[in-house]
Amino acid sequence: MFAASAVTSYTPIRDTHAQSLLPHSSKSPRFAGRTMFPRPQPAWFSKWIILALLVGCNRAPKQPVAQSQAELSLNHGRETYQRMCSVCHGAVGEGYKADQAPRLRGANFLATASDSFLTTVITHGRDDTTMSAWGRERGGPLSPSDVSAVIQYLRSFSKEKPRVDPRPSLGDKLRGAEIYTRECTSCHGPTGNGGPAPHIGDSSFLATANDGFLRIAITEGRAQTPMPAFKRKLDPKSIEDVIALLRSRQVAVVSPSVPAKPPPLPLGPVLIHPNGPEPNGFKRFPETTGVDIVKRELDRGAQMGFLDARAPSDYMREHIAGAVSVPFYDPAPYIDKLPKTAWLVCYCACPHAESGKLAQQLLDKGFTKVTVLDEGLGVWKSKKFPTSTGATL
Repeated sequence: MFAASAVTSYTPIRDTHAQSLLPHSSKSPRFAGRTMFPRPQPAWFSKWIILALLVGCNRAPKQPVAQSQAELSLNHGRETYQRMCSVCHGAVGEGYKADQAPRLRGANFLATASDSFLTTVITHGRDDTTMSAWGRERGGPLSPSDVSAVIQYLRSFSKEKPRVDPRPSLGDKLRGAEIYTRECTSCHGPTGNGGPAPHIGDSSFLATANDGFLRIAITEGRAQTPMPAFKRKLDPKSIEDVIALLRSRQVAVVSPSVPAKPPPLPLGPVLIHPNGPEPNGFKRFPETTGVDIVKRELDRGAQMGFLDARAPSDYMREHIAGAVSVPFYDPAPYIDKLPKTAWLVCYCACPHAESGKLAQQLLDKGFTKVTVLDEGLGVWKSKKFPTSTGATL
């Protein structure tokens, strides 16, 4: 299609328009005669360009930076907290989500609660409260490194560090008793082990909470909790008197009598009265069934199973007679062994938080006859209904 022509040479075309756009200095004699085509470069220059391109093409892509051990521990602590602790203490430690579980993210609490304090309460729990013993040495699911990771996560809630005065109190416990009766009994109970507030008379609490911890709590209170700051109501001497009273109530911590077993516990027989009739009056979750109705049907010989949703350490210490341990945070090992044709009564002690979590997971797995014991183990015990200790085999 095209006419052929022999090309033996070319004459560079000067780009006069481009030159007119150059800065004034480019019109100097040293730019005169330049063309649109670059001058030939030395051979070594081309080799360097090729080498640079090859190196760039063969360079491995950047790998994601590996997480540090501290970051891995923090993430593990966050996951563990969300799975086991948030049900009562709230998703970010705000507290009071279930059964008056205390706020954990307060700056003055975290500054005065030592790692030893936190390790003890997480590992061993608080006797006669709904705070479970989560450590393996007490039959719970957490190893020492798991507990440390949870503490690291708690520390991330606040970087503020109030000044702590750790000196031992020199107050008068007799004067402190009068003040305590007037100011503290309504929330903490006459001996510090009753009422809706934390059990400040608990031996394990007093063994790990130093006087600086108590001083800050009484003086400054706990922000965003029912605990007020008494510095506006009590003078420093009166506060020292209350601390002296509390310290006088500290006794040696007794080791648990029930030996710990590593979780998960064996399921054991689930159904009570396996050949009995269908119970009457049970309400499917999310509704709850009253303890009197459950006890009436149990005495009638109705077929049912009790599922203890708490940590195995709580179950081993005391549970409803005939119940089996199915922890709310990890029911997977038991799901396939539970009957779907009989009523299952989930319970805890907080009073519905953990049992509600378990009941919902059972419903999600296709169970239909699932209820929650209203007010849980606490009301069951208060009515002197039968309980047991150890594992059901």
